[in-house]
Amino acid sequence: MTYTSWGWELFFEGSEKKVEVIVKPEIGSLRDFGKDFWKDMVARCNATILSEVSNEKCDAYLLSESSLFVWDHSFLMITCGSTMLINSVQHFLGRVRRDEIESIIYQRKNEYGPWLQKTSFAQDVERLQTMVDGVSTRFGYLDEHHTYMFHLDKDFKPKTNDTTTEVLMYHIQGSAAETLRCQNQTIDSVRKFMNLEDFFSDFQVDDFCFDPCGYSLNAIKDDKYVTIHVTPQEQSSYVSFETNVNLQQDYPGLVDRLLETFQPFSFDVVDFNTKTELAPSGKMVKINNFQDRLSCGYDVNFSHFIVPLDRIEKPTTIKGNIL
Repeated sequence: MTYTSWGWELFFEGSEKKVEVIVKPEIGSLRDFGKDFWKDMVARCNATILSEVSNEKCDAYLLSESSLFVWDHSFLMITCGSTMLINSVQHFLGRVRRDEIESIIYQRKNEYGPWLQKTSFAQDVERLQTMVDGVSTRFGYLDEHHTYMFHLDKDFKPKTNDTTTEVLMYHIQGSAAETLRCQNQTIDSVRKFMNLEDFFSDFQVDDFCFDPCGYSLNAIKDDKYVTIHVTPQEQSSYVSFETNVNLQQDYPGLVDRLLETFQPFSFDVVDFNTKTELAPSGKMVKINNFQDRLSCGYDVNFSHFIVPLDRIEKPTTIKGNIL
């Protein structure tokens, strides 16, 4: 993670860009492309591979800016900071034929500092459309939390177990803020704080603590993955959790545990082909909810929640030039 001075503190953009690609089995295994190919693809967006874990079904790479998961016939890449994920996507599309691709979903969350990004979603889509035909969609209002998606305009039927849950948390508070902003955190101390062993004790885990703060985790079991990314800086803290595990079926209550642990002021839940149910709470208010079936076959549900403040806040003093 590379921090940038942004007026009042060292700033890092936690909000993520994401791409998931599914290819036809006839192409062979994507894992056979080899680590050098994936290393080069990661470098194209200005990130590096820190470490990796593998099993019989998945190779999971922990990146300097988030994660990459590679299965036989699909891959998922998530990046944060000022990375240019679009470069990596174009590199992959230059390796395969258009008729070998079943599905592409390119997603980009609203950012704390969009002017610090090297491209916008619109610019990314303009480049994608030179290689594939797709449709762009926005879930959420422009003046609130939202996420953009570009997907192939192609009939596709996802597998029945093809589900994804994203929980995106902003402005963490309480013990989470105090603990995770402390320097010299260790992997053991962060794991102990999150206390997720009860849920994922049988997963193979790969994680990393950044300097001066920040934490990333990949975990895999068979073809299932879990990834967590924490950027805890005070003015723009962000925590993302994502998995293809069916949480409602296999780990009920996990999302509630995450929210209790990190205590965000606001958060988003993005579901693909599933529906996250939260325990009733007087602390949180659902501000909006967007649902749609994409033409590529996925049912998407985007919900934005806030936790109303019961105190009066002071404005933040900005020192120097914020640009």
